[in-house]
Amino acid sequence: MKYLPVPAELFIKNRAKLAAKMASNSLAVFNANDIMPTNADGTMPFRQNNNLFYLTGVDQEETILVIFPDAPDEKYKEMLFLKETNEEIAIWEGEKLTKDAARKATGIHSIFWLKDFEKTLQTVVYEAERIYLSDNEHLRSSNQVQTREDRFRDWIKSAYPNHKYDRSAPILDYLRSVKEVEEIDLMQQACNITAKAVDRILKFIKPGVMEYEIEAEIMHEFLRNRSRGFAYTPIIGSGFNACVLHYIENNQECKDGDLILMDFGAEYANYASDLTRTIPVNGKFTARQKEVYNAVLRVMRGAMNILKPGITLNDYHKKVGQMMTDELLLLGLISQKEVDVQNPDWPAYKKYFMHGTSHYIGLDVHDVGSWYKPIEAGMVFTVEPGIYIREESMGIRLENDILITEEGYIDLMANIPIEAEEIEALMGA
Repeated sequence: MKYLPVPAELFIKNRAKLAAKMASNSLAVFNANDIMPTNADGTMPFRQNNNLFYLTGVDQEETILVIFPDAPDEKYKEMLFLKETNEEIAIWEGEKLTKDAARKATGIHSIFWLKDFEKTLQTVVYEAERIYLSDNEHLRSSNQVQTREDRFRDWIKSAYPNHKYDRSAPILDYLRSVKEVEEIDLMQQACNITAKAVDRILKFIKPGVMEYEIEAEIMHEFLRNRSRGFAYTPIIGSGFNACVLHYIENNQECKDGDLILMDFGAEYANYASDLTRTIPVNGKFTARQKEVYNAVLRVMRGAMNILKPGITLNDYHKKVGQMMTDELLLLGLISQKEVDVQNPDWPAYKKYFMHGTSHYIGLDVHDVGSWYKPIEAGMVFTVEPGIYIREESMGIRLENDILITEEGYIDLMANIPIEAEEIEALMGA
């Protein structure tokens, strides 16, 4: 881990919130993610299961958490099972958590080695009527690989077929969507690191620079500030590439007169940030570029003002769609006639703004949370409108992360330059 230790109090609170929402006489089990192979003896970088991290702060493979609030014995109410460490593992892989270190990091007192999991579970499982299992129930999930949770689900249902089983996702999706103060602090840290990268690249970009060189400058700044790296695969798209929504090749030259759209964010302590800025490669917007840029900025600011407690994301996106329609009419990109006869399922503005404006963000860049229940204070969202004019090879998107409050919102990226004139001044410095 590159990030500083996270106080155990956060994870103690998170487990208490989960326990309060579990059915009586039930237990819940959460598994770490696998270390995924590449080729030969290679592996991908380890990334922890977000639910397990949310509940424990443990950033280590081969870990299992069991929560049993109504356990008849206090020592079985919270149990953490870890890969047993030894001197050889420390030499070859680095030191793993000891039992004492795990107690301090998580606030869990009952720590066991993983080899004792099955017999320990058998000691308590018959006292429970219901078992909560974890799964990646994300609306964008398209996983084709069997995970450690998948294998565990098959095993436990075979070993204990007469128990009732339930999903922990509906509970945790809501709990994770409303952030604790400590989580907001971690997300702010991720945003602050992202801000440092923006400052670095505004001084670096000029005609002739390659997109991947900009990516490298960003990564340099992330790593030197205790970030593991990008919270997601970055988009560094210049010229027409900015019109490709998920352009990630980042292998073209940035040319004089073009705009460059950069969508990236630092991860810190497994929490994501998500920013987009679109800037002129040569440091100066043309009149047309600035006209479209300011239209996007107006929609962004208008969207922030209506994303507040009580509204649903579906209703919010309809309101943003109307704001974007008004801007596209002013730009002459769509006509009133097109609006009058538009398909409600694909409004006229979608020709130039075809994606959503906001999504939850937290431990995942596209974090869990309901699209149909009213928004609450403590939730964090991106706000990212864009206009993509393929016939002009111009794509402009702007994006900040905001915390919803009872009074409105707090922009976690308010310190990152966004006004066109501010961008020009910094690039010309």
